[in-house]
Amino acid sequence: MNFRNLIRVLLVSAALNLTVVLGLIASAQSVLAQPYTFSNISVSGNQRIETSSIISFAAIPLRKIVTGAQVNAAFQRLQATGLFEKVDVTPRGGTLVIVVLEFPTINRINFERNKRIKDDKLAEVIASRPRHTYNPAQAEADAASIVEAYRQSGRLTAEVVPKIIRRSDNRVDLVFEIFEGKVIEIQRLSFVGNRNFSDRRLRQTLETKQAGIFRQFVNRDTFVADRIEFDKQVLRDFYFSRGFIDFEVLSVVSEIARARNGFFLTFRVREGQSFDFGDITTTSDLVEIDPAEFHKVIRVREGVTYSPSHVDTAISRMEELATQKGLNFIRVEPRVTRNDDTRTLDIEFVILRGPRVFVERIDIEGNTTTLDRVIRRQFKTVEGDPFNPREIRAAAARIQALGFFVVANVTTRPGSSDDRLIVDVDVEEKPTGSLSFGFSFGASSGFGGSVNLAEENFLGKGQFLKVQIGGGAANRDYQLAFAEPAFMNRDLRLRVDAFFRTSTQQAAFYDTVFTGAGPSIGFPVSKNGRVQVRYLASSNTISAVDTAASSAIITGDAGTATASVFGLTYSFDNTATGFNPNAGTVLRISTDLAGAGGSTRYSKTTALVASKIRLGNSDIVLKAEVEGGILVSLGGASRVTDRFFLNDTQIRGFAPNGLGPRDVSAAVTNMDALGGNMFAVARLEASFPIGLPEEYGIYGGVFFDAGSVWSLDSTAGGLAGASPVDDTMSLRSVVGFSIFWDAPIGPLRFNFSRVLQSKSYDIPENFEFTIGGRF
Repeated sequence: MNFRNLIRVLLVSAALNLTVVLGLIASAQSVLAQPYTFSNISVSGNQRIETSSIISFAAIPLRKIVTGAQVNAAFQRLQATGLFEKVDVTPRGGTLVIVVLEFPTINRINFERNKRIKDDKLAEVIASRPRHTYNPAQAEADAASIVEAYRQSGRLTAEVVPKIIRRSDNRVDLVFEIFEGKVIEIQRLSFVGNRNFSDRRLRQTLETKQAGIFRQFVNRDTFVADRIEFDKQVLRDFYFSRGFIDFEVLSVVSEIARARNGFFLTFRVREGQSFDFGDITTTSDLVEIDPAEFHKVIRVREGVTYSPSHVDTAISRMEELATQKGLNFIRVEPRVTRNDDTRTLDIEFVILRGPRVFVERIDIEGNTTTLDRVIRRQFKTVEGDPFNPREIRAAAARIQALGFFVVANVTTRPGSSDDRLIVDVDVEEKPTGSLSFGFSFGASSGFGGSVNLAEENFLGKGQFLKVQIGGGAANRDYQLAFAEPAFMNRDLRLRVDAFFRTSTQQAAFYDTVFTGAGPSIGFPVSKNGRVQVRYLASSNTISAVDTAASSAIITGDAGTATASVFGLTYSFDNTATGFNPNAGTVLRISTDLAGAGGSTRYSKTTALVASKIRLGNSDIVLKAEVEGGILVSLGGASRVTDRFFLNDTQIRGFAPNGLGPRDVSAAVTNMDALGGNMFAVARLEASFPIGLPEEYGIYGGVFFDAGSVWSLDSTAGGLAGASPVDDTMSLRSVVGFSIFWDAPIGPLRFNFSRVLQSKSYDIPENFEFTIGGRF
């Protein structure tokens, strides 16, 4: 066949094919356009779904002209209901025949091969339910939800396959076959572009953590993409609070290892330079405003490292002053002038009048356990008050700080009129109960432990309840505490404590029993200051006194004494809100007066000053503490159970009650520690990296403690003709080093110490192990 004939054959073939296609299209169009008139609709195959419902879904009118297109649309509507596995719609004369096969009912739902996430947790993330209609699309969506749950726990390679097992009566068992895969951990969390702060310091600020040596117990070392945005904001807050106003997170790169068993997460940042506060001024065009009066409450000074929180605090103080003066709708606008040559920011606080907008109402959603009033009392604004956006943001921060919610979103929307706004609070609750265990070990005291059961949001009322049981070989400690944070709907924290403690021959030739209970009320007196007023009714008993005990115990203190004690404590803590984010100070002064009842009369005062600072890219932390106290007996000699005894948290390197005045004249020496009416202690500590990989969570520390407890009302010895008890102020000092380990069971601390100065009758202790964090 020549080329010309080949072309002719191809053209003829194409023409024939086109004719066939056009014919089919015309035939289909004729079918769709074919008119029908139905006098009856027949439905069969349905078991659970009513015939009337199926006819309603089809929506075909009777005794009216219906086109083929309308019949096809009825078929599509029935399929779209998701109720039928198969649908057949056929015109037969004047009858429209609908035959359906319903999706089966789910008899039961099973999860197979799942170990890391239990069945009850998986059942919460799926929408399919037993005794409901099975839907393949929903089963696939449920499988995707289960995969996402595993992704959130770091198992990015998890796979889920939904399967059905046919049962009688059109029922099926829905089975999710799960292949959990391995945890994809963050093997390395690093930063690029950081010069002022080390990778180690920045990693401490993030919610995401690098995998450690006990990674199977830790959830935060897994890769969760949704947590990245939160970590970016945390980094911004960290740098902004230290004056780095140009800081940016340029990108976050996550790379999976070639073996698909780990992630490498890299934050690329631009730090910029740190700025200080420059000139601080206050201006206003309002005749009722005296700028000088408002300027006095700012408390921000030139030369302090810039922080947005300090600006917000200053604005809050000025707006509160305006409210106190009866001036509504007053707003303070900070205007910033940047000085790159001096790296300072001049702040002009402009006081002006804001828009007249009122709060119409506050709507709260998402709280299933927490009562509305617990959330509502975080607002200083109530319905009908002038709208203050800064106060609404502060209320949102207070709600989040309660610790009851995973998220707490506070937004506003227009109200019923232009001058009204509605405040919406949307929360997601989280578990607030905890069960914790603590352990300790001392060379002389042996092992000790405690069990602590606490509920931060008791009965959804925001109340605190704690039950603690602890002790060791020679002592027992039982405590019960209850607190109401908003007593009488005011910023008053009412707390009631009760305790029962016993000791058996603990560094003494006698046993003791302490019981007590009483309320306390605490309230703020400044941004960082707080006052607590309390009362305690107590009883202490000294029993099982050995004949070898000190005569002071046998003749004066044996038996039961009761006390009625009124106390007052002032505390100040700016470690989280001070001008220097790398430093902070804690001050606590407490005084107790016993004598308004009971058999004991005394005055006891203690004071503590502590300060800490971060150095060297914030990796080195220094802390200094000074603590002291004085006891004045108001009737006779002080009782041994009321005096000061320095424990191993106040001065390390000694056993509990292991230093201070002691009756060494007893038959067995080094037993009866008598305590003292005065004590003073100074503690210096430092913690720092020791070169181990950070994921191990192991750090080092050194410490130096010095102090003493002294002064007794009587120094008579225990045996006839014996020397008096030495109650002079004799300095003790100890030096040591610590190993800190952020272990899965909690932060562990190992202290190794050496006593430098002591008395011959003191009891040293060279090793101590406790569960307690680094400072």
